Amino acid sequence: MLWLIFSICIVISVTGVTSDGCTGFRYEGPDGQESWGSQFNQCAGKHQSPIDIDSCFVKMVALDPLRMEGFNSTIGKASLTNNGHTAMMIIDGVNKPTITGGPLAAKYVFAQLHFHWGIDDSCGSENKFDDKTFPLELHIVFYKQEYGSVDASLNFVDGLTVLACIFELSDNPNPKYEPFVDVLAQVIEPGQIAVFPTAPTLSALLPRDLSQYFTYHGSLTTPPCSEAVTWIDFRETIKISSGQLAAFRKLIDGHGHQLINNFRAIQPLGDRIVRRNIGNKKDKTLTNKGVDVTTTKSIRTKIAQDVKNIPPPPPKKKI
Repeated sequence: MLWLIFSICIVISVTGVTSDGCTGFRYEGPDGQESWGSQFNQCAGKHQSPIDIDSCFVKMVALDPLRMEGFNSTIGKASLTNNGHTAMMIIDGVNKPTITGGPLAAKYVFAQLHFHWGIDDSCGSENKFDDKTFPLELHIVFYKQEYGSVDASLNFVDGLTVLACIFELSDNPNPKYEPFVDVLAQVIEPGQIAVFPTAPTLSALLPRDLSQYFTYHGSLTTPPCSEAVTWIDFRETIKISSGQLAAFRKLIDGHGHQLINNFRAIQPLGDRIVRRNIGNKKDKTLTNKGVDVTTTKSIRTKIAQDVKNIPPPPPKKKI
């Protein structure tokens, strides 16, 4: 079995999260993700991500639209790095894109985006829809503006939000993702960084329909697995070709192995509620369809109460 071993003795970025010192984790092998909880106590929590979203057991809601600022413009310099466990894009600029609305009662600031993929086109995504997996998943990570940084936001249950986008195979390449394919070729080795000639806008990377999504409270999908994330999982898929997917699998991890299968196993849903936003709040027939069309403020209050009832993480285990 191929072991994916990541151990970088510097200040590294995990999913936009900085970890000081010698920090390492594996996805597979004796010290793989099954043992994360012994090193990172929140990884053994009860509200972890990713999950398998069962469309038969979601609560239908109609929230106000998501409000995205700076998504349609190129702000600052964008660079892509191979950090040993994923390909991650950051923006070097003061005015970062922000998001609010929908289930979010506050403004969240862009931190970074990264991808998860598998050994071939049959797997790779982290979240599942009705037990179906997908070949690639994009995570766009934001931190709550009020808290000032990703590090600070990890200490709050509403500290982060992640926009998750899933991909499906297409016979034709997706022109919006060609810039990523081109730059991926420049970051084959871990630690390499490449600047986009023209930075992609966030809106170009998202699906067209931003009104249909699932939302739930969960965690980072890599250590420290902080249960600080409001997930927004878009239902519409993004098309990508097999050739474009192959470019991701050319990357090398921090120990000289092919960088593949960088996705976490499905975690139990437990007592959490998954809500599905159906979009048009003004549709008068929604109530008859069992959709919660009370005010967005009221629905957010219910979501906040769900999060408030989340128990603290288990005590840190002795190693």
